[in-house]
Amino acid sequence: MTKTTKTWLGVASSVLLAGCSVFGYRGGTETPDYTVVDQVSDIEIREYAPRLAADTVVQAATVEKSRDQGFKRLAGYIFGDNQASEEIAMTAPVAQSSEKIEMTAPVAQTATDRGWRIRFFLPSRLKMATAPKPTSDAVTLHEVPGETYAVSRFSGSRSDDAVNTHIAQLTQALADSRWETAGQPIAWFYDPPWTLSFLRRNEVAVPVEQKEGGA
Repeated sequence: MTKTTKTWLGVASSVLLAGCSVFGYRGGTETPDYTVVDQVSDIEIREYAPRLAADTVVQAATVEKSRDQGFKRLAGYIFGDNQASEEIAMTAPVAQSSEKIEMTAPVAQTATDRGWRIRFFLPSRLKMATAPKPTSDAVTLHEVPGETYAVSRFSGSRSDDAVNTHIAQLTQALADSRWETAGQPIAWFYDPPWTLSFLRRNEVAVPVEQKEGGA
């Protein structure tokens, strides 16, 4: 059996195990731990513990194509395309954020000015010292520090326009709160693309910190 065949058999197996995702059920997939420390309207302010993640950066014609290419590349890593040939349990969400590539200000969402970083969070049992090393230079492991995020949840479309609309709404909602943005926004996707649109769990998030005198 070739490595490519093993990779896609692994993907298929996870699809079958999480088959109820079509109806919005994730079958016990591990998600990063967090604590809700505040609420701003429908927005949760969450504190996340440090995590380990596998990243890849993709440049494609559209956000959706970048996401698909990145998913396949990272799926290869977690389903055995690593130096230990070890399969790693799927976790959620898949995270997508902008990666600066020879950028100038202002930020522009174009293929020439930006790429997309696609990230898988690895199971909590894995640490940098114990996680299998990728065989591809295009996949890198990172220790993600603990951080506080403002998070807005939505269902439906995960298109570039939809994500940007929710990011704008999130930023606007924070303007009159005691929280201010402290980094670049990110989109998190918890369900496979074939999940019924209205049952998907999608989130946009941005690192935040308390405004001076806002305690």
